[in-house]
Amino acid sequence: MVPPMRAQLIPVDGGPPVDLVKDLTVVGRKEDCDVRLDHKSISKQHCVIVKTDGLLLVRDLGSTNGTRVNGQRVRRAALLPNDQLSVASLRFRVQLGSGEAPPAPGEFTMQMDAGDVEALLHKKPAREPDDSSGEIPAIPVKNNQLPDVYPDDKKR
Repeated sequence: MVPPMRAQLIPVDGGPPVDLVKDLTVVGRKEDCDVRLDHKSISKQHCVIVKTDGLLLVRDLGSTNGTRVNGQRVRRAALLPNDQLSVASLRFRVQLGSGEAPPAPGEFTMQMDAGDVEALLHKKPAREPDDSSGEIPAIPVKNNQLPDVYPDDKKR
């Protein structure tokens, strides 16, 4: 039997790692979210992260401030090791590995209160331009009614 994939979100600006112990993890501000980020920039149900067949997938749930992968706003995307996942203004580095995920203390919910989130926000360096990566945005294989990647929303 193959051991379950271990997945973590490591806060870019410091803080404890967030273990993704469930196959489907809801991230948001609501009390019943699996990963609760208590900050006004986070939607009540912001995004969902799914572990399946050795892959980690993220899907935005219509959040106000968006979900980004490596700086690109997405509706859904695959997450690879060392990708940067931004949930509104909070940034995490994706860490994937084999081996058993550590047991969650008490419940399966990871909670960051307003003070923890505020501390992460204040450690953040000056705001980076929206797209300084120089990377070519992902192009969907076929046109969807709702594309996976948002079009470039800069005013020209």
